[in-house]
Amino acid sequence: MTRRSARDHLSAATRAERGALADDLAALDAAAWATPSLCGRWTVEDVVAHLTSAAHLTPLRWLASIVGARFDADLHNARRLAEHRGATPAETLARFRAAVDRTTAPSGHAAAWLGEVVVHAQDVRRPLGIATTPSIGASTAVAEFFARRDFAVHSASAVRGLRLEATDGPFRAGDGPAVRGTTLALAMAMAGRTAYLDDLDGPGVATLRERTARS
Repeated sequence: MTRRSARDHLSAATRAERGALADDLAALDAAAWATPSLCGRWTVEDVVAHLTSAAHLTPLRWLASIVGARFDADLHNARRLAEHRGATPAETLARFRAAVDRTTAPSGHAAAWLGEVVVHAQDVRRPLGIATTPSIGASTAVAEFFARRDFAVHSASAVRGLRLEATDGPFRAGDGPAVRGTTLALAMAMAGRTAYLDDLDGPGVATLRERTARS
């Protein structure tokens, strides 16, 4: 697969995962939209507005926003969230659905922006009890990227010296004490989502748990 075709494949997966999440959220009531997500202080609606924002950011727009926030990532995110959150949850969802097929991104790291959708989708699905999971292909691409480098999260640092083994797909990475689980659980744990540590087993889990608690 060429670099261009790989990028196109990841972009298509990003659009597919956005669409699946939009469909999952279509029947939520107002109380569900206010449910705390796995992403810090954000509610389900906040996370969806954040994903809409990410779909609209070009490198230049991202740079202008982060500079305007004096490199305060929390302020940058808060401003963009407010920009893309609707007056009602229904409007927030409509704005997200309208962004499903967008191909813009803050950088050329296509796997990172697929990871943004995969991780944040589970940030809202898990608290809501929605069983939908991303495709193995999407989860594998994200897990491989997270294991290879630190980007928005300290994922590679968290699993350094550990052997990651997916139980449902081809993903394998690293050497050392093993950490086993589904590809999605491994990716979410690398993203710092402690709720997914209980889905993993192996002698390396204790080390990963300790590192995640410190981050």
